[in-house]
Amino acid sequence: MTAATTVLSDFATGYGFPLDDFQVRACEELEAGRGVLVAAPTGSGKTVVGEFAVHLALATGRKCFYTTPIKALSNQKFNDLVARYGAENVGLLTGDNSVNGEAPVVVMTTEVLRNMLYAGSRTLIGLGFVVMDEVHYLADRMRGAVWEEVIIHLPESVTVVSLSATVSNAEEFGSWLETVRGTTTTIVEERRPVPLFQHVMVGRRMLDLFASSDVDASAGFVREGAPVNDELLRIARDDWASTRLMRDRRSPRKGRPGSSKNPRSVGNGRRVWIPSRVDVIDRLDKEGLLPAIVFIFSRVGCDAAVAQCLDSRVRLTTPAERTEIHEFVEASCRHLPDEDREVLGYARFLEGLERGIAAHHAGLLPVFKECVEQLYVRGLCKVVFATETLALGINMPARTVVIEKLVKFNGETHADITPGEYTQLTGRAGRRGLDVEGHAVVLWQPGMAPQDLAGLASTRTYPLRSSFRPSYNMAVNLVHQFGRERSRELLEMSFAQFQADQAVVGLARQLRKAEDALEGYAEAATCHLGDFMEYAGLRRRIGELEKGSARERRADVRQEVVTSLEALKTGDVIQVPGGKFAGYAVVIDPGSSGDEPRPYVLTAERQARRLAMTDFPTPVAAVTRLRVPKNFNGRNPQARRDLASALRDKTHGLIDPPPGRRGAADAGRSRRARPDTAHDREIARLRAALKAHPCHACPDREDHARWGERWFKLDRDTATLRRRIETRTNTVARTFDRVCDVLTSLGYLADVDGRVRVTEQGTHLMRLYSESDLVAAEALRTGLWDDLTPSELASALSVLVYEARRADDVVPRVPAGRVSSVVDAMWRLWGDLAAVERDHRLDFLREPDRGFAWAAYRWAEGDDLDDVLQGTTLAAGDFVRWVKQLIDLAGQVADAAGDSPLRRTARQTVGLLRRGVVAYSSLD
Repeated sequence: MTAATTVLSDFATGYGFPLDDFQVRACEELEAGRGVLVAAPTGSGKTVVGEFAVHLALATGRKCFYTTPIKALSNQKFNDLVARYGAENVGLLTGDNSVNGEAPVVVMTTEVLRNMLYAGSRTLIGLGFVVMDEVHYLADRMRGAVWEEVIIHLPESVTVVSLSATVSNAEEFGSWLETVRGTTTTIVEERRPVPLFQHVMVGRRMLDLFASSDVDASAGFVREGAPVNDELLRIARDDWASTRLMRDRRSPRKGRPGSSKNPRSVGNGRRVWIPSRVDVIDRLDKEGLLPAIVFIFSRVGCDAAVAQCLDSRVRLTTPAERTEIHEFVEASCRHLPDEDREVLGYARFLEGLERGIAAHHAGLLPVFKECVEQLYVRGLCKVVFATETLALGINMPARTVVIEKLVKFNGETHADITPGEYTQLTGRAGRRGLDVEGHAVVLWQPGMAPQDLAGLASTRTYPLRSSFRPSYNMAVNLVHQFGRERSRELLEMSFAQFQADQAVVGLARQLRKAEDALEGYAEAATCHLGDFMEYAGLRRRIGELEKGSARERRADVRQEVVTSLEALKTGDVIQVPGGKFAGYAVVIDPGSSGDEPRPYVLTAERQARRLAMTDFPTPVAAVTRLRVPKNFNGRNPQARRDLASALRDKTHGLIDPPPGRRGAADAGRSRRARPDTAHDREIARLRAALKAHPCHACPDREDHARWGERWFKLDRDTATLRRRIETRTNTVARTFDRVCDVLTSLGYLADVDGRVRVTEQGTHLMRLYSESDLVAAEALRTGLWDDLTPSELASALSVLVYEARRADDVVPRVPAGRVSSVVDAMWRLWGDLAAVERDHRLDFLREPDRGFAWAAYRWAEGDDLDDVLQGTTLAAGDFVRWVKQLIDLAGQVADAAGDSPLRRTARQTVGLLRRGVVAYSSLD
């Protein structure tokens, strides 16, 4: 028996089950000194491979870093490893906690490791293995670049263990890993350890999604294209027919049944009864399908579901379990001040858990979430109503997963969930070692198409796509360590560039086909009277010029509208010419600070809204003025009623012009008065040339013209293909060049003796990892924050951290005095930097958001949690998360400020913010 085999055998004895083939293969590859990429379904046990890397590091006297994408997962893995290897051997480094950071095994968030690499930390000495759990996070738009930075910059001697959810291009990702990390074995496991059965809950019935005739689906392993249950298809037809029947009753049609005026109904027209959440839980309980996770893509929906269960007296626990739950929650939350418990809804939260029910979402206080997770894993919490964030890494397997709806809000619009998201959610069903089978249940909703659901459940095509792009902070750190040219070469090793280069091959093939087709189209357009492509070119040019003239006219009107809106002042009464808020309105805030004026107004119907350019097809002017109270709050119904009443009194007797008529007349006069432009003269010249062309008299002219149009359309598409090929070659390096040009123009990089070097102010930027890194660095350089108190600094920094979940029409409150002036200056600074970015064809910096400025200030000033939350729309968990991010940025500012008064102020800010519910750590 070899020493390596002894290490694996010793490791395997620590588990209560034999290792699967894919786990053994991956561990053997690690023993042989090769890196591995393990792509396997959720719950299949791929973390065993990461834990073997930890075991191997300890057995061979090396270090192992275990990285995770989220702090909660880091805490969970830390506790698991401490239980196995002892507290003296395991450390933890996250934004919130630093425990035994020099231990041989350290669990950390991926960002912490990235920062270590850039800082050249001595903690990296002796590092042998890095486990990158949930490595598919590199597709994340906001944070994905960090994973690629780490993979590229780790020393060659480090073996990387990449653990990923099932992705359809694992081999492509593995090829890239081999390119940048050396020998790497890709191991793909597609079969779940516990079979998963798919169901649809229709009324009170639980129906199989797939036909019983399908052997694989009947065994709980669905193949792509599996047939759908005929009973579900029949129900879908009946549901569709009932919808038609109700519509027909509202608007009866004439005609014989089956005629085009009265089409024959399909199905019996019965509507499907939709069970309540309480009914669903009751059914799962009776079927023995608990514990369950019910995914509801809404925080409000999750909290409402718990409330509905409590109001219906649902109880899923025994007296002994209730006692155990009560003692655990009381012990876990002992640090919460009594005065905060009421605002946090502690009593209701505890009652729900004692009944075996809880919500889990990002708005929940971290300690509440940890209680839910711990009690669920221990089998004491039976049902969790959760948003999709629960599916991201936390180890909470269930017997059953329920999905209420197949549509979720993605931050911009309501969209169908993807096959990858569906697989991630349902992958939690079936607990290895506890369940013989797992169950995924989708609730029937009106209009549901069973074929589409079957496609979600059986599709295996969800590729991993890189979201990598260089940032300003990344650029200064790379140039400082490697110089500009070497940094450029390193970035060309990114997965983003690797994928772009792979795509060029397919694009080149498309280009060759398009060029062949162009020759055929030109031949088909041949005319015996002359060069028809020349004639077609004249026709096309005339059309383009006419469209350009129309655009110019629209742009003139738009500019008039913008000018009129920019002239508005608070208190102006205007006639809104279009949109659903047409009519008289008083201006509360002109809203002219952004790219386009967006006035915040109150209408005569008491609606307070921020209007858009689409509401102003024509210019507006103040018809009169009205005094607006200084403390007017658009969210206060009484304030809206009083001001709307004053508006109606002020406009009483004024003659309302018909909507749009005055603007239309003005526009008509404008068109009649408009002198001939160069466009008009060129169009006239081209029309004359067209009529004089020999092909104009061809009897087959229009037939030739159709082929000519096809040629021009394909030629345009071909040009786009060529541009795509050009832009995909060295894309990341070109973006890096633009980033460096921006930094050079601002003085963060400079050419010294023919080499690009980081300047003194660039070293400050090296320590700022925020998404708004450059705005923070410029504010630091210009001394914007130098005269602020710690509480005022918290308020000012919050605009670079906070990002509202949805656009809000209400003007956020900002502390008066210095803070207000500094925040306005930061806004102007962002605008100036955004202009510099546009000049260099970049768009990295997001607009600052004032929405958290008042809450951050009051919390730093020591206000009670209840008072602070009352002034916001934030849930307690959201508030804690934003304050922690604010603490993180304040710490970065302290590091970047050097030996200056601002460093001391920033550190005082951190101390003021880290108190109460924010200061608590689950590891305390």
